[in-house]
Amino acid sequence: MDKKKFGIQEVVATGIGTALFVVLTTVQIPTGIPNTALQPRMAVLAFFAAVFGPIVGGIVGLLGHALGDALFYGSVWWSWVFPEGVVGIAIGALAVKYAVREGGFGKKQIILFNVVQVIANAVAWIVVAPVLDILVYAEPANKVFLQGVAAWGGNIVIIGILGTLLLAAYAKVAGKSSSLTKEN
Repeated sequence: MDKKKFGIQEVVATGIGTALFVVLTTVQIPTGIPNTALQPRMAVLAFFAAVFGPIVGGIVGLLGHALGDALFYGSVWWSWVFPEGVVGIAIGALAVKYAVREGGFGKKQIILFNVVQVIANAVAWIVVAPVLDILVYAEPANKVFLQGVAAWGGNIVIIGILGTLLLAAYAKVAGKSSSLTKEN
C-alpha cells in the first residue's frame, strides 16, 4: 500500500474496525482494579492499525472508544479515548515494516510489532491516560497511575497474544492470495 494513499480499502477497514471495536466494548475480563479490565477489542485495534496503517488505527481507536463509551456507559471518558488513538497511530506507523498484507509477518516482524505495541501502550496508559485523568477530571494520581499500569499490562498481553495470532493468520491468507495474483 502506498503510504500516502487512503482509499476505499482503508475507509471500509475503518468502518469494520470501529464497529468491531465498539461491539467488543462489552467483552471485559476484570482486573480487580476499579474501572480497568482486559479487553479483546485492543487486539482488533492493533490488527487494523498493523494492516492498514496509522490513520485507520487512530480513527478505530478514537472513534471506537468514544462510541463504545457513549453507547454502553452513557458518557465518554475522554482521557481514555485519546490513548486508544495513540496506540492505533503508533502501531500503524510501522505497518509497512510488519509486511502483513504481503504475507511476510515472520519472526522479525512479530518481534518488531510487539516491541512497538509495548512501547505504544506504555506511553498511552502509563503517561497519557493518567496525566489527562488528573488534568481533565481532577482524579487522584495514585488511583489513575495504578489504573494506567494495569491497562498497560493487560493490553500488552491481549495484543501480544490475540493481536499477534490475528496478524499471523491474516498474513498467511494474504500471502497466499498475493502469490496467486502474481502468478496470474
